This record gives sequence, structure tokens and C-alpha cells, in this order.
Amino acid sequence: MADVLKNKDEVGHILVQVQDDLRQLKKNLVRLTVQQNGEVLDIQALDTAISRTENGIRRHADDYLKTINNQVLTLPCIEEPEKKNAPAKPVKWQPPYETIPNARPQRSQISGPSPGEKHKSAFITCLLNNPFHPKNKELMQQNYGIQFPHLHKRNEASVGTQRVVTGPALGNFATTHGGLPKQLHPKSLPECEHTNAGLQPSAADLSSVQTPPQPKAVHVLQRQDSGQNESEKACKREMDVSRDGMALGRSSTESPTSRTMRTPPPSAASASSDNRVLTRGLARLTPLNLQSIPVPAAVSKYPFTIVEGQIDPDAPDYCRFKKQYCLCWGAIVEALDQLQRMLLDFAVPLARVCGERLAACVQSSELDWRGSRGWCTHVEKLLSVLENRDEVWDLMCQPGQRYKGNGGHQAAAVCIQTCWRRYSAHTAYLLQLRPKWAAQIIAMSLLKRAKLGHLKKSLQASRLRQLENYRIRAESLAANWKHITSTKRTIIHIPSLGYSQHQRLSLRGFDVLQNTQMGRLCDIRDENVEVIYVSPVCLGEDVLQYYTHLLGLQTAIELGDASVPESNCAKRFTILMPEAMEYFSTRNMCLASLLKYSPRTLKRIKNLIQGKQAYMVGGVTHIDDLAVADELEVPLLGTEPAVAQLYGTKSGGRRIFSGAGVDMPPGKWDIYTLEQLYEGLAQLMTEHMEVQRWLFKIDSEVGGRGMAYCDVCYLKCHQWAQQEFSRHGPKQWRTSLPQVRESVMTKFLEEVPHLLASYARPANTSCYSTWTCFLEHFLREGGVIEAFPPSDSVTCLTVDLLVEPGGDVHMLSCGDQLRGPSGLEVVGCTVPQSSICPDVLHSICNHIGQACQKRSIMGHLSLDLVTFLDPSNLEQQVWAIDLDLGYSNQLAMTQMMLMMTRGTLDCRSSKLEVSPPVRDVKSSVRHAGVKTKAQTSLTSRFAVMCPRLLHTNLSLVYYSTFFLMCKAQGIGYDVKARQGTVFALHDSRDRRSLGMLTISENLQGALLTFARNLSVIHQEISAPNMQGTNNFKGLIKDIEEVLGMTIQNQTTSQEEKEISAVGSEQLSPHKPHRPTPNKSI
Repeated sequence: MADVLKNKDEVGHILVQVQDDLRQLKKNLVRLTVQQNGEVLDIQALDTAISRTENGIRRHADDYLKTINNQVLTLPCIEEPEKKNAPAKPVKWQPPYETIPNARPQRSQISGPSPGEKHKSAFITCLLNNPFHPKNKELMQQNYGIQFPHLHKRNEASVGTQRVVTGPALGNFATTHGGLPKQLHPKSLPECEHTNAGLQPSAADLSSVQTPPQPKAVHVLQRQDSGQNESEKACKREMDVSRDGMALGRSSTESPTSRTMRTPPPSAASASSDNRVLTRGLARLTPLNLQSIPVPAAVSKYPFTIVEGQIDPDAPDYCRFKKQYCLCWGAIVEALDQLQRMLLDFAVPLARVCGERLAACVQSSELDWRGSRGWCTHVEKLLSVLENRDEVWDLMCQPGQRYKGNGGHQAAAVCIQTCWRRYSAHTAYLLQLRPKWAAQIIAMSLLKRAKLGHLKKSLQASRLRQLENYRIRAESLAANWKHITSTKRTIIHIPSLGYSQHQRLSLRGFDVLQNTQMGRLCDIRDENVEVIYVSPVCLGEDVLQYYTHLLGLQTAIELGDASVPESNCAKRFTILMPEAMEYFSTRNMCLASLLKYSPRTLKRIKNLIQGKQAYMVGGVTHIDDLAVADELEVPLLGTEPAVAQLYGTKSGGRRIFSGAGVDMPPGKWDIYTLEQLYEGLAQLMTEHMEVQRWLFKIDSEVGGRGMAYCDVCYLKCHQWAQQEFSRHGPKQWRTSLPQVRESVMTKFLEEVPHLLASYARPANTSCYSTWTCFLEHFLREGGVIEAFPPSDSVTCLTVDLLVEPGGDVHMLSCGDQLRGPSGLEVVGCTVPQSSICPDVLHSICNHIGQACQKRSIMGHLSLDLVTFLDPSNLEQQVWAIDLDLGYSNQLAMTQMMLMMTRGTLDCRSSKLEVSPPVRDVKSSVRHAGVKTKAQTSLTSRFAVMCPRLLHTNLSLVYYSTFFLMCKAQGIGYDVKARQGTVFALHDSRDRRSLGMLTISENLQGALLTFARNLSVIHQEISAPNMQGTNNFKGLIKDIEEVLGMTIQNQTTSQEEKEISAVGSEQLSPHKPHRPTPNKSI
């Protein structure tokens, strides 16, 4: 047995040498073509002889293996060499000789196994010798108890060096695989310490391992059977990879049969497929990250070169490399073929291969591109075995390099043809689809048009039904109005501003602007009234508690005792917030639209008004107000949206004034073109030479936003025209002299364009910065031209009217206006008014109310008037200048004033009368001892109210802190005296605006209290370096001027009383506003 172990190296080398010679001879015979007398020599006989000889050698090798043993020996694992100062000496492994059985055959075994067992043993041996077979690991574990690890779980840095030794026949080692446990590895060799710890040992080291005999050894040509199938699978994988754009070249796997027999040339389809794969792969070269591949920095011991994609088989370095790695040469040859094909395809002139790296990659199966890593990773691994991989990579990345290599011209032609065919096919496809697309577009347009038409018809039918229901309920409301107002009822207040979309989007803080009428809650001062208030903003607990406490003071105010418990009025008012505010918070939708899309709020309102008499009071009527009223099945106390849109403009108001027969400023309305503007202004200036300023108002704007002015003194011919007017006189100028007027008008018409372009100014520059911007909106929306009163002292006032469904007209509020810095914007008022004789005011309001009733205008109206002294005869003139259809802010503050004073506002006499508290009346009656009705005297009150005070610093202070600050500064309301200050809160989020109401026994005291409150609040919430944006300062300045005029008027009134006591109060020339022409309408 010792002789066998001693001579097994020689036997192994002989078997390996013979098998290599036979393989080389067979390859040469396939390539050789022998001709004899013009005939081709059949070499099939030689091939058969060589195969017979090879089979015989294999049979002898099997017999030799049977003489050894039937065990599988394991080699120790080759560990990675640790970095030490001195290299460790290699330890030679010696097999345990005691485990080697006697190789001499016994007589009892001469008979041998049966043919079936031989066949089964041979099949199992083939599977064991094929590490790529899926049953290989399972058979190794069942037969020998060896469990192989999974190759894909191994670390890339470590190179597999584990192998199964199946016998001394060295040809079997060509199929060894690096996926065995560590105990099957030999110990590390000195060569591995200097090069790479993951390389396979030499053939001599492996031949020294004792191997068990196997029924059949694996010969060299055994893998040829599965080569064709693998080639077909590889081609399919190529096509899949090429479609994904991840391929670099043709398939790296080729059938090993090509090394032993000649195959026919590839067809045009297969060649074009390979070229297409390489061409598409070239565009994806840049994503390959070669720097991420770990490459050992050690110098190769077995390098060789590839020149022009060919390997010289007789080169010494190649032969030395082949001799060193002869045991795994089959897999190395396959990898070299892949590398050569890639270098040929890209015309790489020179490539230096690191032998150790190549062998390590082959043994660890890193070059198997058929796995899950893909073809790009395989190319990276192929390039990683090159020592000059950077140079090769740069060359391969050059544009067009693929077409310089093997089959480059054909690949270029295929690429060009592919691009052209794709373009042609795509163009034809688009041409074919164009009619289909056109048909689809036409069909979709028709369907969309049909659906849109159906939707329009349904909306029109719905709105028509809502309008009819509104008219039916309005007739019922008119018939039962007196009964409804005298019994218990529920009023649904919806303070909606139904402006146009453009106007709503241009208003900042539109939701808070709609909620400035919280004073509507004070309607509950009537015990028969319940109020449902729909808020357009989310109100916090602080605001809700404030109004609950404020409305609960009714009993304390009536009795004149603040210690009286609050009345239980919370049951008679309800504040609701539509849920649609969360979904349309940035749309600036009016409150009626929000409520329309809030089904839960509508359902709750239905439950609250079920079985009760109720009607709805809106703001500026919108089409959605009719939808909400129809949904709630209640009448709407307001005007139809179409009628409100017609008469709610500046031009519509002048139509009503003209129909009512009241005085109004000279002017023109319904101006939509420049010609109308220029001609109308020139005509008005010619007819009214005494007017020095003309106003321009946009029809759709409100609140003094859309107003501009221009002074005629800047005309070049103004002085000449005034001389002509003075020479003829006012009466003669208007009745005669048409030629003179025409000449003056012609000169005016020539200068009007330049006058407007140079000297016209918008009143509110925050909305319209320049005259050009204002003029654009003026001509698009339409507007009017009005004369500014020709006086130095002008007073404006606002009157709130109620046109009842029955036709009666009632004055609900009247007050003199407080103007802002521009003189055209209303910021507050003083109630009651003291500028016009009450009878004259009542007559004007009655005429306008009757004119509105004839035009189907119903509900709340707000009328603006202006009064001044005519400089020609010093008579008081009253002009109607504006009409707003809807519930006004002044009326809401008036309702709060009446609740806090428990008084009555008599607009016929322009007096606010307040009765003394109930306890004072009882005590006076008891002391007098009179059993009859006590003779009590009513006291007068004056109020100053501002529905919206703006100050950005208010947002920095919470309401609780704000009220504590006011209490510390003496700002409050005296319940017993029924005078003081009351606030109206608007929202809980921004807190930038609030309303304020001051009540006093006289107008001067109310103005002083209001001005003092503004000054104190501004000082408390502002710092010297943080004044904030506010309207406090301008309002304080205007109040100071009004106070000065009030004192002057009082003095003048006393002097007139001394001269004449008849009718002095009715014709009082009361002028509470500033004597400047800037006070406008």
C-alpha cells in the first residue's frame, strides 16, 4: 500500500498527460482537412479510434480508482494568511494511513456488483463530478455527510478553495468547484501567501491527496452533452439582457463543443442579435463601476498577454500558467474564450491578464454571468482580471469602438438598419393612429359637449325651480309679514357677500370681512326672536364665551345693576360654522356657497327650525342664496340675484335715483369706452363750470375701492373758460349761448385725454396703483362720472332702510359718516345723524324706497347721501350718491347699540332715546307716593361706531389679555349709566380687526371717548419700532377735526337762536366734517 501511495503522483501525471494529448489531437483532427486525389479524406475513423483509446484509458483509470478505497477524503481549509513579519513555514499534510483499507481484492468480492448497481453507481458518480448539477450537493450530503455552502452567500473578497477529491485520476479535477466546507481545503501554501490567498493549489499538491475509487471517472468531453442546451439558454439570456439595455457584448457563454468540433458560421439573425447586444451595451458602459471591484495589488506570478484578441498557445508565460492551473483548465478555457471575444469585439490591441486573478475568479464562479448578478457584473469581473484594465476600459468607452472590432461593419449596418426601421415603423404607426386619435378626439368632444349641455340644462332647470319657489315664498311672506313680526319667529342670518369672483379674489381677508356683522345676534333683544347665525370663520371658545356673556347682560342693563345674574339667553341664539370651510379655505367663496356644500350644517338648521316660523336674512344676494333657501324651505328676505346684480351697481343706483326723482350729482353712467368717457367728461365740465373736481367710480366696486378723481384746474383753457362763464352768468350759460358752450366743449375735449393721463389719481392706491390700471378695470366693468360737491364743507351720511315684503319702507338707522385719510372711504359713523332735517331725510328715503319696491327690490338697503351749502345761494343741498342692496355693517352695530342701551332710535326725529333703569323708576314712584303711572323723562344718547378697526399688532395679543388691558386703562361699559365702550370681535385666528362702539350723553363726549380709546389701545399694543399697519391714526385725526367743527357749530347755532327762534332746529346748518374739498362722496 505504501508503494501505491509513493507512485500515485507519477500515475496521476501520466493520466493527465494522456488525456490532454488525446484532447489536443482530436481538436487538431477536426480542424484538419485532408485531400487525396481531389477527394476529402474521411477522418471519422480516426476520431472513432481516438475515442476508443480514450475510453480505454478511462476504464483503466476507473479500475485504478477501485483499488484505492471508497471514501471521500477532505482537505483542510486554506485560511487567508495573516500579515506577519516572517512568513510561516508550510505544513505538509499527510493522510491518516490507518484509515486506508487493504486494496487487494478478496475472493468474496470477485463476483462484483450487478449491472444495475454499476449503472446506478456510474450515474451517481457523474452527478458528483458535476458541481453545477442541482443534485450534486444533495448527493454529497446523503452519501458522504458533507454539506456544501451556498455559493451566492460567500464573500467576494474570499476566494473559494474547497474541492472534492474523487481519486488519483487527475482528469477528474478539471471539474472541481470552490464551494465546499473549510475542512476540505488544504493548508495554505507559500505561493498563496505572496500572491492571492484564494487561488487553487497546484496539481502536484492535489495529486498527493488520497482519493476514493469511483465506478466511473469524469472524462474531458463529458460536458459536451449539455453544452448545446447551455448555449441556447445563454442566447435567450442575451436577448433578455439586450432588451434591458444592460448588455455589453455578445453572450459570454459558448458551447464547449466549439473547442472540439467545427460549427457552421452564425446566421445573419444570430449575428445581428449579437451585434445588437454589443451595440446597445456600449451605451451602458458608463454605469459599470470598475473601481468598486476589489483587485489585489500584488504582482502576478503567472501573467500572459492577449494581442489583438488572440492568445499565443506557445508563449512561455501562457504555458507556465496552463501548467500551474491544469486541474481547473476546463473552466479557465471557457473564461478565456469569453475574454477573447470581448477584446476582439472592441479591437483591443493589447491586454495583460493576471493569471492568479483569473483562476481565482473561475474557481469562485464569479465569471458565471448566468446567475442573478447579470451580464454587466460579468463584464466587470472579466475586466478585473486584466492588469491594464483602466486602459482597456478607456478604449472600450470610446464612441464607435465596437464597430472597429470583429464584425464591426455588420454591427454598424445592423444598428443603422435598426434605427431606420424603428423610425419607419414608428412613423407608419403614428400615421396609422392619427385617424384613430382624431376619431377619439371628436368622439370625446361630442360626449363632453353633450354632457356639458345636459349639465347646463339641469342647472338651469334647478335654478329656475329655485327662483319659482323663492317667488312663491316671497308672496306668502308678504301676505303674512305683520303676523310673523308680531309672533315668535326664527331669523336665519347668513352674512354672505355675493360679489363676483374677480372681486372676491381681490379682497384680502374675505372671510373675516363677511363676519363683521356679528351684531346681528342682538336681534334677540326681542323676546319673540330666536337667531341662527352662520359664521364664515371658525370661532374659538373665547369669542363664543364673549358673545354669550354680552348677550346675557340684557337683564342687568334693564335693571341697571351689574350684579344681577346673566339672563339665560344662550338658548335663543345658535352660531353655526359650515364644514365646507375646511375644503374651500383658499377659494374666497361667499358664505351662501359654503353653506350650500355643507349638508350637515343644513340638516342641523332644518332640525332647529322644524315646526317654527322662520325666514332667512342674507347679505349681498347671490344665486346660491336661493339654493340654500330652497333647501331649507324658508322664504328669503332679500332681492332676486338678477335684480340685485342690475341695480346693485353705481349705474343701477343712479337709475333708481332718477326714477325716484331725488337730487343726485351731475354725471354720466354706463361708461364702457374711451369715447364715452372723454365726451361725457367734456360735456359735464362745460355744463357745470362751478364743479372743480370730478369723480370716477367703477360699477362693481364697493367701500370706496374703485374710485378716482381729477381736478379741472390743470386744464390749459380753464382760466379762459371760467372768464366766459363769469361773463355770461350761470343761468344764461345753461339756457342759451350754445355756440359759446360748443367752443368751450371743443377745447375741453382736446385736453381731456392729456388731463386724465397726467392728473387723474385713484383714491385707493392699494387696489389700483396707477390711473392706467384703474382705467382698464373701469372700461371693462363699466362706471359712472360724478361731480364732487362744489363746497368747502361737505358732510356724508348713511341711512339703512327696510323695504318690507308688504311694500312699507322703514328707516332702521341713520348716521353721519367718518371718513378715512383718502376722504372717499367710510370707516365709521356717528348715530344719530345731525346734518339733514329729519323731515327732508324721511321724504328722500321714502321716495327711494318706493322706487325700489316698484323694481322688485325687497329687504335691507343702505343709502348714502351728501349734504353741503350751495355757494351761489347758501342753501343746503342733499344729493343721493350711492345705493347698496343688502344688510350693512352700520345696521349691525346699531343693533348692538340698541341692545346695550335698551333704547329706541327714532329716525323721523333723529334721536336716540334711552329710558332710565326699572329700579330707578320704581324708587321714584315710591318716594313720590303716586299710584298712577310715573312721569319719567327719556334721556338722549349719542354713539360713535366703527365696524372694522384694523391693526396688525392686535394679532399679538389674546382677547383675554386685551380685555384686562382695557380694564386697567378704564375702558369699559357702565351698565347703570348705559354708556361706555363695547367691542365686537370678528375672529379667533387672525385677530387683526375688531369693531368698537362708544356711547355717551352727547356727541362730543362720544367722540372724545372713541379717540381716547384708539390712542390708548395703540400705545398699549405698539412699540416705537413696531407701529404696525392700522387705521387708528387717520381716524383719530378725523375725529379731532370733527370735534372742532362740532364746537363751531354749537356756537353758530346759539347765535342763530338769538336772532330767530323759528325753525332754527329744522334748518340747522350743521357741518360736522372738515371744511376741505378732500371730503368726498
